[in-house]
Amino acid sequence: MDLRRLHRDHRWSWQPSHALVVVPLALIVIVTVVDILAPPEVHLGPFLVAAPAVTASFAGPRTTALIGAIAVLAQSVVAVARTSLTDLNHTVQIIALILISLFVTFFAHLRERHEKELTRLRSVAEAAQRVVLRPIPHRIGPLNIASVYLAAEAEAQIGGDLYAAARTNQGTRLIIGDVRGKGLEAIGDAALLLGAFRGAAHRQAELPVLVTYLEGTVSSDLDDPAAGDESGDREGSEDRGESFVTAAVLDVPDDEPVLHLISCGHPPPLLLRGGRATALEVRRPAPPLGLTSFDESDFAVETFAFEPGDVILLYTDGVIEARDRSGTFYPLAERVTTWPDQDADTLLEHLCKDLLAHAGGFLGDDAAMVAIERMR
Repeated sequence: MDLRRLHRDHRWSWQPSHALVVVPLALIVIVTVVDILAPPEVHLGPFLVAAPAVTASFAGPRTTALIGAIAVLAQSVVAVARTSLTDLNHTVQIIALILISLFVTFFAHLRERHEKELTRLRSVAEAAQRVVLRPIPHRIGPLNIASVYLAAEAEAQIGGDLYAAARTNQGTRLIIGDVRGKGLEAIGDAALLLGAFRGAAHRQAELPVLVTYLEGTVSSDLDDPAAGDESGDREGSEDRGESFVTAAVLDVPDDEPVLHLISCGHPPPLLLRGGRATALEVRRPAPPLGLTSFDESDFAVETFAFEPGDVILLYTDGVIEARDRSGTFYPLAERVTTWPDQDADTLLEHLCKDLLAHAGGFLGDDAAMVAIERMR
């Protein structure tokens, strides 16, 4: 996802808004010339108020004030050319133009301040994304990995979807998940689970032990009264108790052409091989993390072939639940085979463009995808 950087508040640089200043300036020139040449009973001076008003829609307060001052000067020129500055009609027009210019300049100041605050919020979101949802390295052992996060909210950088990878002595472990809910609470749950995964995934414990630890971490947080609504509102506490995380946890050995998978209520990964997409459906899926406490044996590991040249696509339900204008869900299994023999990075690039085109550019839910390619 493209991230925006905070710019200096008062730095002048060439931007499209500066080119638009030609429009109010041209309007001032046209109205002034026509007003001077018009018959005595015709007065076009009131049209000059449009110049600062238009400028305030795209420029800052200084530019708006400058255009307002030019408009007042132009009205004064018209007054001198037609009668005099002391003429009552032109005096009233000049005073009204000054007041309106001050008024729209103030609103231009408010708009600019709001834009600066929004820019700062975007920079904070960027920092949060880098801390919570760290980029996965493109190359880990024999794996080539690409990842992408598409936020449903236009100004958001991160939500409740998550993914991460960790290295062990024997291979690579990965997780992808989706926290129920939205907002800061979902981000907090995602950060909690990611922290637990990063802290434990590199250990040599079996995969069920790792998932049991993740389940315990999520469940203990949901059972903590302090994790609910700080105001003590009962309804907020009840909503907190209904939180859970769907997740798929994978273990990919370096020396074996297989992968081990535990699915906790998460959509099945897709195996791309020879231009075909096969869903890796587990026979014994576990409930989402946070719904129940389980013993180690309750998390069943299932093994699938993962040979050199294969690509595994992990995704959240925001991908397959994206709808077009007719309400049709995005057919991921069909679309993913449209670009055969693509590496992980190119595959995700095509999928993102196709997904956004299907949804009309707006997703109803956050979406995350991770493509894992075993190198030949």
